[in-house]
Amino acid sequence: MNTQEMTAKIAKGDGFIAALDQSGGSTPKALRGYGVEDSEWSGDEEMFSRIHDMRSRVITSPCFSSGKVIGAILFEKTMDGEVDGKPTADALKARGIVPFIKVDQGLMDEANGVQMMKPLDKLPALLEKSVAKGMFGTKMRSVIKAADAEGIAAIVAQQFSVGNQIAEAGLMPMLEPEYDINADDRAEGEDILLAEIQKGLDALPEGRQVMLKLSIPKRPGHYTTLIEHPKVLRVVALSGGYSTDDACDQLAKNPGMIASFSRGLLQDLRKDQSDDEFNSALSGAIDKIQKASVLV
Repeated sequence: MNTQEMTAKIAKGDGFIAALDQSGGSTPKALRGYGVEDSEWSGDEEMFSRIHDMRSRVITSPCFSSGKVIGAILFEKTMDGEVDGKPTADALKARGIVPFIKVDQGLMDEANGVQMMKPLDKLPALLEKSVAKGMFGTKMRSVIKAADAEGIAAIVAQQFSVGNQIAEAGLMPMLEPEYDINADDRAEGEDILLAEIQKGLDALPEGRQVMLKLSIPKRPGHYTTLIEHPKVLRVVALSGGYSTDDACDQLAKNPGMIASFSRGLLQDLRKDQSDDEFNSALSGAIDKIQKASVLV
């Protein structure tokens, strides 16, 4: 797939984007969920090797290339690895899946009700490498924990600022100002978030688009204006700690928003499953998430 074909697939594809981008801090938890105990690896290289094995098993599963998964977000070490003897991005594209790369370097401590991204000092080199490896887009996460207008404005401004840098490097930026689903004032905060994102979109240069990865809103349909905005390629939803069933139930109330789930996709997969058991569990999750993503 070339860039034009990948853009069309993300804009119009009847599917969802798989989040396979657990990084250093979240990898041990992901491995435990998969049935790999901490005692089974020692050091970062072994840890990342184990998680790459899991991701490779997911990517090579027949159900993953069924057309229901239209994109996948990778961690840098996954991008640098191989699947079936091919660079991971090429292996995904051969299956009709558009590759994205996680580019943030973690979160700052909370201030003004938000956790901003840490300085992205490695970003220029990572963008250059990602372009060379044939990636389509990027993803970067920050977190909102309270309806603080100053904090939300700052977090959205940071997302758009970095997003413009990414776009200028030739990649599609996926902005992810996640709203903590457990926040008591989420409905109020999502009003502020919506207004700030609209300001950011209106300020984008002519012809530039971004993607948005957002928590499933408290009020169904809250992000319809973003879904319909000409400068938004696609709005995707994170599962935010919901179970697969709960995330899909919530997502189905928001037509036009598609899933980009991690836990919701992988929660029933285990290392010791036979290939038939593994593929059946993954296929069930894919079918459920895809159905919730394409309901209109």
